[in-house]
Amino acid sequence: MKYFIAAALVLIIGALASAGVFLMRDGRDGKPKTSNMMRALAVRVGLSVLLFLCILLAYKMGWIRPTGIPIER
Repeated sequence: MKYFIAAALVLIIGALASAGVFLMRDGRDGKPKTSNMMRALAVRVGLSVLLFLCILLAYKMGWIRPTGIPIER
């Protein structure tokens, strides 16, 4: 499960980075703006929602458990 979460976070950051690249490059040199940035941000939101739902499902199935913060006395 750790590897799945790490891979999902890498994909989310990659989608955010590609949206940034499209923001900087689209519409230059007289070319019309495309909807690539909007599509990349929609992919990022979709991946974030999917990751959240997968974490909730894993918790319900008992695959992951909250550990909390240990209290030292």
